[in-house]
Amino acid sequence: MTKTPTRRHILSASPALIIVLIVVQSVCAVFFLADVLADLREVGGQPTLHLMIEAIATGTLVIAILFELRLIRDLMQRKARLERSLKDASRAVFDVIESHFDLWGLSPSERDVASFLVKGFSITEIAELRGNKEGTIKAHLNAIYRKSGTRNRAEMMSALIDSLIDPHPQTETPQPSAP
Repeated sequence: MTKTPTRRHILSASPALIIVLIVVQSVCAVFFLADVLADLREVGGQPTLHLMIEAIATGTLVIAILFELRLIRDLMQRKARLERSLKDASRAVFDVIESHFDLWGLSPSERDVASFLVKGFSITEIAELRGNKEGTIKAHLNAIYRKSGTRNRAEMMSALIDSLIDPHPQTETPQPSAP
């Protein structure tokens, strides 16, 4: 069973397709405009109902093309803003993670292993990427968990995510004791 692509998927996957369609529409608009002008000359400047309908259709096509061009410009500007925001957010997330690594006092090797861990790599994959044995990676992980006050990957990721969601957790105020 094949999945039919949605309109949003088609448009987002191929902005070049939209540009090609606008170019084709522009060529058609030029053709229709030339045809309207030629027909107008043939009738001696006296517009007929058919000629007025062609002129309105041609004008509408030109307006649609201008609207599409403006829409594409706005979408491209929005995309650029979103990409800048994403870049800034990525940098901020990286900074928060690095500050935790500093706070935890991780060694350069432990930082490297912790970075791979945050990215979701398995112990085997981390060992291959670093050129270490799995036992060495496990030793680094034990040190990372000990220094971070966590017991496993899930707890460590939870600590990092919690700090991203609420960078200034509220401390609980002690409740007064009953008399």
